[in-house]
Amino acid sequence: MNAFCGIARLDVLQLATHRGLDTSRFANLLMEEKTVPLPYEDPVTYGVNAARPILDQLTAAERDSIELLVACTESSFDFGKAMSTYLHQHLGLSRNCRLIELKSACYSGVAGLQMAVNFILSGVSPGAKALVVASDLSRFSIAEGGDASTEDWSFAEPSSGAGAVAMLVSDTPRVFRVDVGANGYYGYEVMDTCRPVADSEAGDADLSLLSYLDCCENAFREYTRRVPAANYAESFGYLAFHTPFGGMVKGAHRTMMRKFSGKSRGDIEADFQRRVAPGLSYCQRVGNIMGATMALSLLGTIDHGDFATAQRIGCFSYGSGCSSEFFSGVVTQEGQQRQRALGLGEALGRRQQLSMPDYDALLKGNGLVRFGTRNAELDFGVVSSIRPGGWGRPLLFLSAIRDFHRDYQWIS
Repeated sequence: MNAFCGIARLDVLQLATHRGLDTSRFANLLMEEKTVPLPYEDPVTYGVNAARPILDQLTAAERDSIELLVACTESSFDFGKAMSTYLHQHLGLSRNCRLIELKSACYSGVAGLQMAVNFILSGVSPGAKALVVASDLSRFSIAEGGDASTEDWSFAEPSSGAGAVAMLVSDTPRVFRVDVGANGYYGYEVMDTCRPVADSEAGDADLSLLSYLDCCENAFREYTRRVPAANYAESFGYLAFHTPFGGMVKGAHRTMMRKFSGKSRGDIEADFQRRVAPGLSYCQRVGNIMGATMALSLLGTIDHGDFATAQRIGCFSYGSGCSSEFFSGVVTQEGQQRQRALGLGEALGRRQQLSMPDYDALLKGNGLVRFGTRNAELDFGVVSSIRPGGWGRPLLFLSAIRDFHRDYQWIS
C-alpha cells in the first residue's frame, strides 16, 4: 500500500480562524491540517504518484501480472471514459489488463479492494495481481470578484482533503493479510450526502452521522454472524475507520464500545487512544479523501501501531447513500517494516505550507479545471511559493486539457 497526498497543505485551525468559525467547536473535529489540491493536481496525478513507488519495486514480469486495475473515485471528470485508462497509461502497465472505474461514494476504495480480493481468490488466473487506486479530492471555488466569507462551507472546508491510496493485491500478501470470508456488509437508500452536480456536495450532516453510526453497528453485527467468536472490544488489536473527521470516529467508537462492551467512560477513552488513534494519524493531516480515507486510516494504523506480535485490525468503511462494510486482516512486524519503508509520514511533512492569501487566491482560480473543462493550459507557477519539483523522485502533474483529453507531465 502507498499513499500520495499532494504537495500543498493548509493549517486548518488557521483556516477556521480566518473564516470566523467557532474554534471551540472546531476542536471536536480532531483535525490538524489538510491537503489542498493545486490546479495542476487531479485524481489521476494523485493516483499515479501513489502507485508508482509500489510498481517500481516489481520486476517486469510482476508488473505484467497485473491483470485488473480498478480506479475508485467520486471525483472523476468524465461520464464515460474510465479514469483507470489514464492511470494505466502513465503507470506503463500491460495492455492485457481489465480497466475499470468504480463509484460508490466513500465506500468505493473498499469496494474496489474487495473486488480485487475476490478476483485473486477465484483462482481463474493463477499468479495474477490486481491494482486498486482510490483517489479523490475536494476543490472549493468562488467566482472572480466573490468573497469566500459569504460561502456557506462551515466545517466542510477544514475537513475536506485530497489524495490517493494505491493497493497491490495478490495471493502473497506482505503487509495486510485479509481475513477471507470475514465480511459484514450493510446498506440501504438514504439521502444523507450526495453530489447532485459534479463540483458540489449537498446533504444533511446530522443524517449522515446517524447513517454512519447505524451502518457501523449493523455491519459489525453481520460480521459476527459470519465470525461468531468476534468480540468488538477484544478480537482486534487495532481498529481503522473511514474518517470524515476524527471526532466522528471517536463518537462512533464510543457508541460501539457502549453497545458491545459495557466498559466505563474512562476505559473507553483509553481504548480509543490505544486502538483507534493510530489510524487517525494521517487522516488528521490530510482531511477526508473520500474513497481513499479508509485505506489511509489503515496505513496510519500500520505505521503507528505496535506489531511486535501479529495484530488483527478491524476495518469499517462507509459510503453515503449508503453502503458499508466491516472486515478485518492481520499485520505482522515484517509487514509494518515493509510499509514504513515507503516513508509516508516524511512525504506528508514535505508538503509546502500555503498562506491564507495564496489559498484564497486559489479558490478564485479553481474554476479553470473542473468537470467538463474542454481546454485549459496549466501554470505550474500559479502559486509562486510552491513548485512541483524537488521531491526526490519524478511526480506526475496535469499540464493541459485539449479537446477534453488530459495531458500530463513528469517533473523531477
